[in-house]
Amino acid sequence: MPTALLLIDIQQSLCTGPNAAWDCPALIARINQVTAAARQANTPIIWVRHAEPGLEAGTPGWQLADGLQVESSDLTLDKTTGDAFWKTDLLPMLQNLGVQELVIGGMHTEYCVDVTTRAALRHGYPVVLLEDAHTTCGNAAVTPQQVIAHHNITLSSTSSFGPRARLQTAQQWADSVGRA
Repeated sequence: MPTALLLIDIQQSLCTGPNAAWDCPALIARINQVTAAARQANTPIIWVRHAEPGLEAGTPGWQLADGLQVESSDLTLDKTTGDAFWKTDLLPMLQNLGVQELVIGGMHTEYCVDVTTRAALRHGYPVVLLEDAHTTCGNAAVTPQQVIAHHNITLSSTSSFGPRARLQTAQQWADSVGRA
């Protein structure tokens, strides 16, 4: 099935400083693992960048995070809402590429990863959610690990859209692409 790798909001200011998401160095390592596998399999890679007040387009903090292995052949998409499909060219981009399935990772789990995964399902795309390659900051009530675990369960249990999201680790997905 033609697949694309959709990597959401792994941006410099979200990975560094006092408000950095949890475990960004490990996230970046896993993202690099899946992008390397995707390139070997000629799977399109789409980097999504979010802009809003405090995360203005074109600023150093808005750039993709240091350490990510981004190549000129990769695609980028800019958005201003949590949903990477809303008011962007993502849907026609996927249609033009002939994509039938999305592999999703990035940040923040309970915002843009959640909303975009649900939107992908709503648009008819089955999703592989990289269960160990999305992260968040957590809050006073729950840890980042709890948020991630909750969303892994919730998103992989959602069936109301028809297509389903299934969980794979970054290693599992990279290995499966290598065998295809």
